[in-house]
Amino acid sequence: MTTTTTTVANPVLRVAPAAPAEAAAHCRASLRFHADVSDVAAALAAGGAPGFVVLDSRSTESWDQGRVPGAVHLPTALIAAQAGDLLDKSVPVVTYCWGPACNGAARAALALAELGYQVKEMLGGFEYWVREGFTYESWQGPARHDPDPLAAPVAGDCGC
Repeated sequence: MTTTTTTVANPVLRVAPAAPAEAAAHCRASLRFHADVSDVAAALAAGGAPGFVVLDSRSTESWDQGRVPGAVHLPTALIAAQAGDLLDKSVPVVTYCWGPACNGAARAALALAELGYQVKEMLGGFEYWVREGFTYESWQGPARHDPDPLAAPVAGDCGC
C-alpha cells in the first residue's frame, strides 16, 4: 500500500511577499492616497489651519445625522457643479463617506481629482470617526461616544 502526503501551501505565503523596495513603493503610494481617522482628528485638534479641508460626500439626511466638525458638505453628485464655489484647488481635500464598506469617499475623491484637486480618502469614514470616540456634530449639536475597544484604544493612543 502506498501513502501519499499532500502538502497544503501556507495561505499567507501562497503568493510570495513583494521585494522590500516594491513593498515600500506600494506603502508610500497608499499613504499618498489615504489618511486615517485618528490622523485627521489630530491635525484638526492641533489648532490653526490643518493644511487640508475635510469633505463629507454623503446626502443631506446623512449629514444631518452626524458629521466631522468643520467638514464641508458636498454630495458626490454635486461635486462637478459646486466644487469650484466651495473649495480652493490649492488646498488638499480629504473625503469621507459612511465607512469602510462604502466607496463613496473614493467616488468623491475621483470626481475632485478629475477637476484638478489634490485628494486623499479618510479611511474608516464617519463610522470610524464615531467608533474611535471623536466628537461629531449633528442637527442636535455636538455629540461623542466612548471609543469602541475593537476600533481604538480606550485610553492613550495606539502607538502607530
